[in-house]
Amino acid sequence: MWLKPEEILLKNAFKLWVTEKDNEYFVLQRRRGYGEGGGGLTGLLVGTLDTVLDSTSKVAPYRILHHTPDSQVYWSIACGVTKEEIDQHWDWLQQNIMRTLSVFDSTEDITSFVQGKIRGLIAEEGKTSLVLEDDPEKFREALLRFEKWFELPAQEKLVTYYSCSYWKGKVPCQGWLYLSTNFLCFYSYLLGSEVKLIISWDEIWRLEKTSNVILTESIHVLAHGEDHYFSMLLHLSETFVIMEQLANYSIKRLFDKEAFQGEPALSDPLQITKRGLEAHAKSEQFRAFFRLPKEENLLEVHESFLWVPFSHFNTLGKICLSENYLCFASQDGSQCHIIIPMREVINVEKPDSSSRALTVCVRGKRALRFSEVRDYQRLANTIRSRCGISASPQHSASSEAIRGECQSLINHFEDNPEDVTLMVGQKDTSKAVSTEALMTVFHPQDVENLDPKMLKEKMKEQSWNIHFSEYGRGTSMFFTKKTRDLIVRGVPESLRGELWMLFSGAVNDMATHPGYYTELVEQSLGTSTLATDEIERDLHRSLPEHPAFQSDTGISALRRVLTAYAYRNPKIGYCQAMNILTSVLLLYAKEEEAFWLLVAVCERMLPDYFNRRIIGALVDQAVFEDLIRENLPQLVEHMTDLSFFSSVSLSWFLTLFISVLPIESAVNVVDCFFYDGIKAILQLGLAVLDYNMEALIACNDDAEAVTILNRFFDSVTNKDSPLPPTVQQASVGNNDKASHVSVDISELIREAYEKYGHFRSEEVESSRKRNKLHVIQTLEDTTKQNVIRVVSQDVRFTSSQLDELYNLFKRQHFLSCYWTMKSPALLHHDPSLAYLEQYQLGFQQFSELFSLLEPWAFCASKSTLSLWVFRLIDENQDGLVNFKEFCYALDTLYGVSFTNKLKFLFKLHLPPAFTGSPLHLKEQRVQQFLPTIEDSSHLTRLAAFDLPEDGVIRKSPERGRGKVDLQAYLKQWQNEILKKEETIKDLPRINQAQFIQFSKTLYNIFHGDPEEESLYRAVAHVTSLLLRMEEVGRRLQEPSSPPAEATQPASTAASVEASSTQEASGDPKTSDASGSHSSQEGAAEQPDPDWSFSFEQVLASLLNEPAIVGFFERHVHIQTKLGQARVAQLKLKANK
Repeated sequence: MWLKPEEILLKNAFKLWVTEKDNEYFVLQRRRGYGEGGGGLTGLLVGTLDTVLDSTSKVAPYRILHHTPDSQVYWSIACGVTKEEIDQHWDWLQQNIMRTLSVFDSTEDITSFVQGKIRGLIAEEGKTSLVLEDDPEKFREALLRFEKWFELPAQEKLVTYYSCSYWKGKVPCQGWLYLSTNFLCFYSYLLGSEVKLIISWDEIWRLEKTSNVILTESIHVLAHGEDHYFSMLLHLSETFVIMEQLANYSIKRLFDKEAFQGEPALSDPLQITKRGLEAHAKSEQFRAFFRLPKEENLLEVHESFLWVPFSHFNTLGKICLSENYLCFASQDGSQCHIIIPMREVINVEKPDSSSRALTVCVRGKRALRFSEVRDYQRLANTIRSRCGISASPQHSASSEAIRGECQSLINHFEDNPEDVTLMVGQKDTSKAVSTEALMTVFHPQDVENLDPKMLKEKMKEQSWNIHFSEYGRGTSMFFTKKTRDLIVRGVPESLRGELWMLFSGAVNDMATHPGYYTELVEQSLGTSTLATDEIERDLHRSLPEHPAFQSDTGISALRRVLTAYAYRNPKIGYCQAMNILTSVLLLYAKEEEAFWLLVAVCERMLPDYFNRRIIGALVDQAVFEDLIRENLPQLVEHMTDLSFFSSVSLSWFLTLFISVLPIESAVNVVDCFFYDGIKAILQLGLAVLDYNMEALIACNDDAEAVTILNRFFDSVTNKDSPLPPTVQQASVGNNDKASHVSVDISELIREAYEKYGHFRSEEVESSRKRNKLHVIQTLEDTTKQNVIRVVSQDVRFTSSQLDELYNLFKRQHFLSCYWTMKSPALLHHDPSLAYLEQYQLGFQQFSELFSLLEPWAFCASKSTLSLWVFRLIDENQDGLVNFKEFCYALDTLYGVSFTNKLKFLFKLHLPPAFTGSPLHLKEQRVQQFLPTIEDSSHLTRLAAFDLPEDGVIRKSPERGRGKVDLQAYLKQWQNEILKKEETIKDLPRINQAQFIQFSKTLYNIFHGDPEEESLYRAVAHVTSLLLRMEEVGRRLQEPSSPPAEATQPASTAASVEASSTQEASGDPKTSDASGSHSSQEGAAEQPDPDWSFSFEQVLASLLNEPAIVGFFERHVHIQTKLGQARVAQLKLKANK
């Protein structure tokens, strides 16, 4: 590897380096302790220094230095891991540089020329691979060490590296931590003791920052049941963020099968960089805080002051700029923040250059003044360009009018800060959807009604109107502590839909996608999928007691919204609890608004909640358990197993308490949720447990605790609700109300904010990331146990052996996904499939794993036999095998039954495994994931399938938006139940071509065995015997047949023996020629189709050969093979 020329001092270096070659201008040196005579104390000391110190020499035992005769200064210009590598560099210098150097007169010119040439070579090498790295020179050196030490596949992308200590027991090992796209690696070498650690991100159960008495601060990694601690990191927080990002990236890509199409920094696993991951983390945090669409990315951050008119002072904070939004948050984020869509900006002015200020004019006669912006001119130009506002002094008449209006507004705003009327916004009155909120249709407010509840409702509306006049209304409203106080007190019925849209960010989604919902409804109308069937089944279960959903108006609106969303996002489709949530949304929002609210909840606010495994809800339950431990220690002492709270609180999270609280109380919870996100649900859950603390501590079992909580929820009321009794839900436990004092929902929410509102949303997000790894790995472990339980009924492997086999199978599946986004496993993934089908292998992956675990050495035709095994066990011929099918093949081959093994080999030479065509044709492939095709008939058979556009053969009866075939599932289950044990009489007869190949396969299996000679003779004897038996049988059946015809089996026997012996000899040319000759001869002679053997004949003949029977009944230890496969699996991929 060429190095950036650096000056080195050789005065003390001769003790560490030995010169091997030199000339007038260059010296090639070898590091002491490497190469010949490199052992002993010298090697230990040098190796330790090389690992601990951050220098190229600690990995590269060879280097080339440049010097001039009259100078004592040496320059390092190249290094090499092997002698061959450094010799290539040396030869290049001799051929390309040495002749040119004689032209120069001065040594300075010589050195400058050499340095320039080397830098040019480095720049040429790094044009593609290292252009995005912060320090390409150091990164090249680190990459060299990474590749040498860990021997991972060449495609593996190193992201970053850090010096740190790894705690092995109670002893710290100083070394280097390397973080790549798919692996966490550590290397240390101290006085002969080498520590090497490779952990794939998808195997990590827990990743967290910890501290204790010994380690002040460290990073804890739990994988394979082992704890790993990394400390003494110079930038521990930065390291942890990168590790967290890589682990999360791996989880999303491998388990959730995300393709990251809208995120260029993550779309290619071969181009992941530290800079890209850091930017992605900041953008994620930015979107979560401001509730922005997932397409937005944080582009610029500027520190500035914002003039806050309602407080009459400048507040310090940060301006955050994305593609379509200008956002500002005060320093602590809680005092105030504001979101300004670029579409609302009408001009940007710079009235005061001395204070580095700019003013943004927004629709609705509003202006925002930012001051002390360091790069205010560039920021102003950026905003103008994104808004499409011209910065030129020549404006049109209309632009001048806008400019004048804005300038007068700014002047008035500065001269009269107390004139808060300027902050009044204009509510958008456009009606994209004609339907009204269901609550206004089924419960219109009576203006003349002056009962106490309606008066209180009017007072709430007045409070909000005053708030709007001070803080603005609509998309550019200030969010402050006062806004939260009003939310806690309750939102008036008339404003609920508008505020939900605003707080969730759905208002921006709807504004930027006009007509989108109407198109979706038209496209999804009449479609029939599994999702639409489930929607129809649940329509009448959605708030059935409410009048709106007792009529066709409400039911039809609910159907349209749910069906449109299932059509928009088939990955989620429809999940139970979505109907309950959508019903409440439709009560207070128009139909299109309800749709965008559902989008905001499912895709941003509650990620991964509404899918088959409800991972998001399980993660938040784990966060809830952590909060219970921190805030309710008395309850934890009494109930050590907190899993009870996870089971009982699942509906709280999935339905935002709508399913457990009366509707008039639940909507207040939804108000808080749209403003504060999941934090509001968590703190309300803590308040509920706190309120019932004494009763829960006194209960004797879980059933009693559930009853206590149910009675509590029944007693929750909303004394301020203006809804009539016909709309309000009747409590289930009315008879017990005397024993349970009613609780007002506003008081409960206020108490939740006062007692448990101290933790921040950022802490919740951090806890979510920490717990997600554990939740997903727990689900994966449960899946593995379920699969092993099913498979163990049909195979003889022990549970521990099946466990290891499953880990190898799953790892092989992931190895096909590590370095590409278009692997068959990702394309074929269908989360609706059963546990057994979640991980499947295509032929290439199967062949690699099978080669590591097969009990026999299959010599030359290994890939061919792997293909036949793959075809045989792939029962539904979809080009993929699952774990059960894989175990069935191995169980047969590792069993002790001679008959079963022979039957398996016999079936390998029958269709569909063997098709009888020549075996040595060029390999063909159908798409990327189908098995290697070596004959045209199999290709024709696969082509007969109706392949979709993406080339993925679907195994599931329902894929995408197609109609689910439930009858196919039922028929498949019935066939499996009624499947009888296959007997040897059920097997078809084997014809001439198949029998010849069967004999060849036996020769290949015996190749390399200690008793190879006797086994060959036994096979030859059996072959001759069977063919002569066939000849006798044909003579008895056809006494008048010509003699030439009767001699055909004898000639076939000779060809079998000849071709088999040639193939077993290991000469591929001879084998190919023989196979070709046999096929041509067979085609010319046109053998009689009745010429065949039954399995009973083959079995009986082979049973007479003790050598063959002993070979197949010989016990092979699979445990040894499993251990070897674990070590070799990744190396096999690296070698390929």
